[in-house]
Amino acid sequence: MEIKRDYYLQKLIDSQNNGLVKIITGIRRCGKSYLLNTLFSNYLIKKGIQKSHIVKIDFDSPKNKKYHDSLVLFEYLESLIKDKKTYYFLLDEIQIVNEFESVLNGLLRIQNVDIYVTGSNSKFLSSDIITEFRGRGDEIRVYPLSFSEFCSIKKNKNNINEAWEKYYTYGGLPLVALETNIKKKTDYLKYQTSNIYLNDIIDRYNIKHTDILSTIIEIISSNISSLTNPKIITDTFNTELKIPVTNKTVGKYLDYLEDAFLIQKTKRYDIKGRRYIGTPMKYYFTDMGIRNSLLNFRQTEQDHIMENIIYNELKIRGYSVDIGVVEVNEKNKKGDNIRKQLEVDFVCNNISKRYYIQSALSIPTREKMKQETKSLTKIKDSFKKVVIVKDSTITHQNDDGILIINIYDFLLNLNSLNF
Repeated sequence: MEIKRDYYLQKLIDSQNNGLVKIITGIRRCGKSYLLNTLFSNYLIKKGIQKSHIVKIDFDSPKNKKYHDSLVLFEYLESLIKDKKTYYFLLDEIQIVNEFESVLNGLLRIQNVDIYVTGSNSKFLSSDIITEFRGRGDEIRVYPLSFSEFCSIKKNKNNINEAWEKYYTYGGLPLVALETNIKKKTDYLKYQTSNIYLNDIIDRYNIKHTDILSTIIEIISSNISSLTNPKIITDTFNTELKIPVTNKTVGKYLDYLEDAFLIQKTKRYDIKGRRYIGTPMKYYFTDMGIRNSLLNFRQTEQDHIMENIIYNELKIRGYSVDIGVVEVNEKNKKGDNIRKQLEVDFVCNNISKRYYIQSALSIPTREKMKQETKSLTKIKDSFKKVVIVKDSTITHQNDDGILIINIYDFLLNLNSLNF
């Protein structure tokens, strides 16, 4: 069954012949190879590109082992160029090739070559892209299926509430979304998390204390949408678990998990002061199925998970996302002035656009509405303010001009924030 990834396919189409290496990144099994070798390849053929000008190599295949040598690979690719028409090189799992960066930099010097690569997170992490290509790469970050993509699968179209329950429980990895057997879903997620994702990090960094890495990611799993930092996690190890660990070690392991695209760090931003605040911060998971598998599917509380899903959707749409902080002065019961910090779940920026967003599972009363919008009403600039709600709220603007939008309306429409 074909899963549509139109959003990412359009990104590849828009980046054709831009003189850069198109680098498709993301966690393993999120659909990078399918996007490149099936969807994009089919698009090129439909546009009239000859198959002889579309060169696909999967370096993970045993039959292509000889091309793991960079010189052999470069000479082979160069030999395929027979005319002045554009050749599209689709190179899957490029990190397997020894000194692959020299191959790519060499190909960039050939005028009629357009280069697309995927790299798994075992050796081809986000930090490597910055180091190796120095402005010569165009990164296209691929996430697991968004809720909209998830719902495009035939078996998820009929009942939106049932689709939501499956999505927030088992996540958006394509093979999990296509599987109908619950045990197979959970077994696959547990296996991938323990034997693929974490082992990638362990092998890459030669980690000896694997139990510490596993415990850190479990702690993060239990605390999505909650403020934390390396010190808080270190204190958990030292006081509750009685395991001696340093802040430096915890911080380093968190960086490894982030570089492997498993988690994403979000900083706090003082909206009135227009500055970033140091720790604590929040961590969100790239896929909820991975997160839930780490906790054996015991903690599937919708409020925290919904916030995580909204965060991922905003990142998919190209926004930079921070946690907002609004400082206000209020009087306590004694009449004394006190300074308080109110939180805005997300401050989202994309070029000239900014949105302030709150996530709320339900707003059954006026008092709850007042509580959820309090921080938003304290922001005096003119950027749009939004509350995303899970219950059956009809999308509308309230008396304060705040957009109240149903979670399904938000997730199923890429332009939903422009309502």
